[in-house]
Amino acid sequence: MFNTEIPVVAVVVAAGIGSRLGAPVPKALVELDGVPLVRHAVEALIDGGVQALVVTIPAGYELAFDEALAGVAAPVHCVPGGASRQESVALGLAGLDASDDAVVLVHDAARALVPPAVVRAVVDAVAGGAESAVPVVPVVDSIRRVDDDTSVVVNRARLRAVQTPQGARLGALRAAHAAVAQQGVEVTDDATVCEFAGMRVALVAGHRDALKVTEPTDLVLASAILRSRKES
Repeated sequence: MFNTEIPVVAVVVAAGIGSRLGAPVPKALVELDGVPLVRHAVEALIDGGVQALVVTIPAGYELAFDEALAGVAAPVHCVPGGASRQESVALGLAGLDASDDAVVLVHDAARALVPPAVVRAVVDAVAGGAESAVPVVPVVDSIRRVDDDTSVVVNRARLRAVQTPQGARLGALRAAHAAVAQQGVEVTDDATVCEFAGMRVALVAGHRDALKVTEPTDLVLASAILRSRKES
């Protein structure tokens, strides 16, 4: 277990509209068994040891997110996100009130059912000396790489699917995001940001429950996961 004296904070990325889900509200506000996805995600992070959070949200939805997150067991501050995920994360990091040596996690609200044990594993890795850490799961599908008119099989044994939360020290991750922005590099996750800045990325065990809700069928699966948890 990580050192409880080390501050643990988080940025929850919830600024996307989620057009593929086809909902009338931003994806993070879509309800899963009566609870918004963003609240599921925030509560999982808190259960995993996070002590304060910034949530990046779409402009104009401040009241809706305040209502969705009312009463959670840690301080939460909502800030408008940017035009890209990368920009939203940078804005969220800027909104955190914590020391540079705090452990910071960046988590997608769409991964609403991440088990708290995965959260703790990422925190433990960073608190234990890893420059950055990400949860991963083995790739189970057969994979082919497409090249123009041909395709070739990719050996999946050495492949891993990357999940969130992804963690680092707050000061280091802020500096890494600043370096990426200065170079005009576009990345899709914070592990890549860290690698761009020369940081080593440690892998920890993720979990299939931390699926990313992107399409309507993902909500069906997530609801089944919740029912299974309640029955166990």
